[in-house]
Amino acid sequence: MAPRPERGTFKFDKYFLVMEELRASKAPITEHAPDPMPREWLEAVHCPDYVEHVFTSTVPREKERRIGFPVTPHIASRVRHTNGGTWLAAQLAMEHGYAANSAAGSHHALHDTGAGYCVFNDLAVASNRLIAEGDASRVLIVDLDVHQGDGTASLTALRDDVFTLSIHAEKNFPARKARSNRDVGLPDGLDDDGYMEVLDRELPPLIEKFAPDIVLYQAGVDPHGDDKLGRLALTDDGLERRDRFVIAQARRRGLPVASALGGGYGADQRAVARRHAASMLAMADEDRLYSVARPGG
Repeated sequence: MAPRPERGTFKFDKYFLVMEELRASKAPITEHAPDPMPREWLEAVHCPDYVEHVFTSTVPREKERRIGFPVTPHIASRVRHTNGGTWLAAQLAMEHGYAANSAAGSHHALHDTGAGYCVFNDLAVASNRLIAEGDASRVLIVDLDVHQGDGTASLTALRDDVFTLSIHAEKNFPARKARSNRDVGLPDGLDDDGYMEVLDRELPPLIEKFAPDIVLYQAGVDPHGDDKLGRLALTDDGLERRDRFVIAQARRRGLPVASALGGGYGADQRAVARRHAASMLAMADEDRLYSVARPGG
């Protein structure tokens, strides 16, 4: 855990609390510690000058304001490891079917700057590296955070081997949306059933048409009705239905899924952590339905 920065509004406490909740669940999980993301992998997606500023903790003040906190040496190390975590989750997913990064999902980071509590864009970096390493030919990024994945959309806009789907609250941050391959803006206050109707309409035909080799899933829990920065009205049950649906649609087609934590905000950090932990545990449970060998098949 990086020490809390002296400036900024983002609360880093939830990441430690998520791990506490996962361990307290007694679920059969295996923890892996990622290596830091190599500099050259980050520079393949982000501006090398910006990467240098992060690595040396010399990010200009105006960019730190856009990020939401100062990029200290501790934060620089942390974001390298959280980006490495999404890469590791993808590798583990290809081996086991599903794996989760208990951090990251940093979908607002752009080419030459961070934004919206995001420093480097782990989804875009991992997608690029999966293809560059020959692990995948086509990557589908499913972004169900309540905020549009504008950075991911911008960083992958010129590629035909990465498809970005963003289903988000239309009136929420960012005010100026980027153009994902497929954007679905939702009205304020949408409930569980309305959300699932949209997801059921959008995701299955997209998977069939794009035919990805792997799914990277930004599983933010901020569509929850109690989220401080959300504008939707999903319940705990609705988030579980959402997450199980994503896993089922991918795994029944034999596709691995790597999830990243994404957004979740509120005064009660323990409650937010419980939502994140419940999300990962539900996905792992759903994955077991497709990972256990069936008799005779």
